[in-house]
Amino acid sequence: MQIGFLPIRIWDVLDVLIVGYLMYRMYKLLRGNIAFNIFVGIALLMAFYWLVDLLNMTLLLKLLNALVATGVVILVVIFQPEIRRFLLMIGDSALKQRSNFWERILPSEGKQDTSEQQKHVQAIKAAMLRMSKMETGALIVLASDLNIEFISNAGTKLNADISQHLLESIFNKESPLHDGAVIISNDKIHAAGVVLPVSDSSNLPKRVGLRHRAAVGVTEKANIASFIVSEETGSISYAFRGKLYRGLSEEQLLDALNKYYD
Repeated sequence: MQIGFLPIRIWDVLDVLIVGYLMYRMYKLLRGNIAFNIFVGIALLMAFYWLVDLLNMTLLLKLLNALVATGVVILVVIFQPEIRRFLLMIGDSALKQRSNFWERILPSEGKQDTSEQQKHVQAIKAAMLRMSKMETGALIVLASDLNIEFISNAGTKLNADISQHLLESIFNKESPLHDGAVIISNDKIHAAGVVLPVSDSSNLPKRVGLRHRAAVGVTEKANIASFIVSEETGSISYAFRGKLYRGLSEEQLLDALNKYYD
């Protein structure tokens, strides 16, 4: 195919589409983060490099080449959290697709009992609604085996059965574990009092506190969901993939728990 005097191959179109998609994913990954400003600076520097090369400015080109030689290492250091998030996103998606494939072709005997799962979901929901009514701050993370050690090493290991009363006891203001997060994984309360990484995203409302920023921060680093009860207002929120969804109703809370409970 030819457009004007330019010959266009199907591979050229595919090349443009792939690069465009990657740039879009990069924008989504970095948006609202200080790293986005660095990314824009790098893009401008690349455009300047292209212009210098086009004008054959030899001395300046040598200087930029020396900068590029060490720039790769610098970029890896600067964008380490974003690179980790990107790789986790790809890896988790691939593993989920493989898991869904085997679930379709193998018998479902090993699947979790739906009634047992609903029992756990209802216990978490009841605890959050009760703590919301009492304006008791809480942070609950629903994690999978793939990322559990990454976020729970610093907490107190419990490996306890999921129950409404236990969750309420953990987040009671007199409890020594109430300030940290609870990690729920593999149908167990795996750990409590876990300190999570805090998000520095500029997209978050200025009024949200450390509990909400920690809830968002952990979802930026792993493909998991976290649920929050505000200590100030009692409102319920959840975070997923770096986004915060606030002011959930009881129905919305149940839908979110069913969606992300694994």
